[in-house]
Amino acid sequence: MPSSSNTTIVSRCTIHPDQKSSTIKTLKLSVSDLPMLSCQYIQKGVLLTYPPYSINDLITSLKHSLSVALSHFPALAGRLQTDPTGHVHIVCNDAGVDFIQAKARHLSIHTILSPTHVPECFKGFFAMDKTLSYSGHSKPLVAVQVTELKDGIFIGCTVNHAVTDGTSFWNFFNTFAEICKGSKKISKSPDFSRNTMLNSPAVLKFPPGGPKVTFSGDEPLRERIFHFSRDAILKLKLRANNSSFRSNSAEIFGKLSNDSWKIVNGESNGKVDPLSLKNNKTAEISSFQSLCAQLWRSVTRARKLSPSKMTTFRMAVNCRHRLEPRLNPYYFGNAIQSIPTVALAGKLLSKDLNFGADLLHKNVVAHGDGTVRKGIADWEKEPRLFPLGNLDGASITMGSSPRFPMYDNDFGWGRPLAVRSGRANKFDGKISAFPGRDGNGSVDLEVVLSPDTMTGLESDDEFMQYVSEIV
Repeated sequence: MPSSSNTTIVSRCTIHPDQKSSTIKTLKLSVSDLPMLSCQYIQKGVLLTYPPYSINDLITSLKHSLSVALSHFPALAGRLQTDPTGHVHIVCNDAGVDFIQAKARHLSIHTILSPTHVPECFKGFFAMDKTLSYSGHSKPLVAVQVTELKDGIFIGCTVNHAVTDGTSFWNFFNTFAEICKGSKKISKSPDFSRNTMLNSPAVLKFPPGGPKVTFSGDEPLRERIFHFSRDAILKLKLRANNSSFRSNSAEIFGKLSNDSWKIVNGESNGKVDPLSLKNNKTAEISSFQSLCAQLWRSVTRARKLSPSKMTTFRMAVNCRHRLEPRLNPYYFGNAIQSIPTVALAGKLLSKDLNFGADLLHKNVVAHGDGTVRKGIADWEKEPRLFPLGNLDGASITMGSSPRFPMYDNDFGWGRPLAVRSGRANKFDGKISAFPGRDGNGSVDLEVVLSPDTMTGLESDDEFMQYVSEIV
């Protein structure tokens, strides 16, 4: 299996914004940003076919496009700074970001995409490995690595997690691609306002030298991308809602087949969202909640937990549309909260899919303005870092979202072939949801588990019946 050590660095430089930052000088970290200072930088990247021009021309174009993109996102070219009162700010000082050119020409697209489990080589396609976000006080907030393969290119983007969540990350990455493709005007301008509920006088205190990572990072792990077609997800949704509807299954499936996949975690694309109808007792369990519930059941079964063991499914949700008044959809920074849903292992497995799906559904529906504000108030009373990891051996943490526009990263010669991540923030039970490349409501789950649990999951017929080959 290809190893990360086979990636060779060709060159490294600093890219500065093509225009100096004048409108924004500093941005204070919010109650949603600060807990992420103990998390590692986000590492996500896209695999592309080889461009129709030389690697040197590509590197020149990418450097220029990154410089222009940073002018629209001046915070990302800055550094973190803690003021005398203990508040942490992003200082927009145009210090710049890292740009790395690398090569791994012995690796082909087929070689790295064909194995059942994600090969180690992807870890070598990203910079700033194992770097904690607190390090942004002295290190760049962004690093872009471009790795030349035998017949393709991998563009890996590493961004400080205390500065961006997934929404802001992909807006920046998409903007970078949009500029490289030739756009003179960006389509989604970030909103840098800080006059929101997330802005707080609370101070998060750190030990000398800063926070430490909250998970070991040394345990053996296996990683696999499980692909779910639209039809498979609709079948899961039908099963999850089976106890909630009184019509026959043919009518339900017909309705779900015309359903909008854009309804995920209570977010909609402008159509009526049944999850927002809080007083409607027949509100549907969403496609994504149904998929999450199946994963929760099957991983719990694969772990062979005691029936009396309490299990937890954590789901990160976007709060931009949950607060009243709503935040700008492109509010820059973190605007996420983690929703924990708990159930006894025995009960989760002895009941049907609807039991776990309904628990997840009710928690997401309840997470409105009042719940978000309560979470903020609770944090302000006791400021703390976000504890990533699986300390009790019975937790699952779901991150990312199938709604993120990952395959919109067309740098000028076509959509990505695949989206992959690096080593960052991975532990037993860490799941990331990606849109499927074929679109149309398909979903890829990047599943990270201990080797024994992964073997158990792959032997779980209830789970694997919904998994299909990635096309």
